[in-house]
Amino acid sequence: MNIENLLKENATIVDVRTSQEFRGGHVSGSINIPLQEIQNRMEEFKCMQKPILLCCASGNRSGIAAQFLNNNGIESINAGSWLDVNYYQSLTA
Repeated sequence: MNIENLLKENATIVDVRTSQEFRGGHVSGSINIPLQEIQNRMEEFKCMQKPILLCCASGNRSGIAAQFLNNNGIESINAGSWLDVNYYQSLTA
C-alpha cells in the first residue's frame, strides 16, 4: 500500500526529527517524537491509531525508528522525508 492510501486511512504521522527541526516545519497533524526518545515512549506508540507512518528529513532516521518499532511488535512504516509526506497529504485533502 502506498503512503497516499495510508494517509487516507487516517494514519498516525510521527516525525522523528529533533524538536528544533520539527518547529522549523512539519506535516500538519504530525506528532514529534525524536528518534532518541522512542525507546522511552513505547507505550505512546502502542496506543496510537494504526497505521503509524514515520518521517524525518531524509528517511534515514525514520528507517531506524521503523526497524526498532517493528522489531518490538509495533507495526510501523518508514514514510521517508517529511516533505514527501506533506506532499502526499496535500493530495488527500
